[in-house]
Amino acid sequence: MQLLISLLIIAATAAVVYAIIKTNPNKPKPLPLPTGVPYEPKLPDSAPALHWSDDGHFMVEVMNESRYQATLRELAGDHGDSAAATPHVATLMPDDHNAYENEAVAVFIEGRLVGYLSQKASIKFRELLRKQEAAGHLSTVDAQVRGGALWQDKRLQYIVVLDLERLEK
Repeated sequence: MQLLISLLIIAATAAVVYAIIKTNPNKPKPLPLPTGVPYEPKLPDSAPALHWSDDGHFMVEVMNESRYQATLRELAGDHGDSAAATPHVATLMPDDHNAYENEAVAVFIEGRLVGYLSQKASIKFRELLRKQEAAGHLSTVDAQVRGGALWQDKRLQYIVVLDLERLEK
């Protein structure tokens, strides 16, 4: 009899907890489900507000994924068996619609997405934009596409480095 009463109390408690959880108005909204198509922001036609420079130090590496390697290979141009160091101007775009990362900053070269700043670098970069009263605006920076040397009959990966002050310390 004791066991039956205990089981009824546990079942009643579980039902109440379940009802509270199901009717909670503060439940966070889920992120949109991936569609199988990678998210890619669109670069607006507006003119950049600023051009950044760190006197040719190129200390900030763009985070890129394997899907950008074909684009980077094209941007690197012909460099034979040695590593590329091809100069470009990159456009930095605060990406407020990125469902996967808050404070994201997309990096474009010749209008093509080549990666993002890391999360820490994006936060610091957006702080710099706010200090320059250019929050949310496009800006440009000198960039280099590096890598792609031939090693053991295979091409190494390409990377993009930016002529920005160090954003991760």
